Amino acid sequence: MAAESRWDRTLASEEITNRTASFTGELHNVTGARLVAEEFLCDLARAAPPAAPEHWDDILLVVTELAANAVQYAPGPFQLRLRRTFDGVHVVMHDTSTTEPAPRPFHPTSGGGGIGWHLIHTLSDQVSVVAGERGKDIHVFLPW
Repeated sequence: MAAESRWDRTLASEEITNRTASFTGELHNVTGARLVAEEFLCDLARAAPPAAPEHWDDILLVVTELAANAVQYAPGPFQLRLRRTFDGVHVVMHDTSTTEPAPRPFHPTSGGGGIGWHLIHTLSDQVSVVAGERGKDIHVFLPW
């Protein structure tokens, strides 16, 4: 009879279905946000694997873009929230800017950016922005 590993972490349901992390708003926090998302997806995949392998990469790319935009365009801290939904993952990025994101022209030869917001909309099922007095929440729903 095989013994179970002592290092096998069993996660409570709420640990798998929700994750929140706060960041100071520094450049290295973009990597931190991506790592939090990756850990969340690892835990989630143990309970329910993604319907398609690209869903994993799409979620990580969207989180990275949202975090990079928060660092670049919003002063101060930001918060990442991830939540499992019945058919996907709900990502919320809160930052301190009240300005809603807007698409910019993308010119690949100039290297001036402008593709992130387009990528977020292309990869996501739904995107919405809720602005308030203390910043905004960007809600993104992605398939899993």
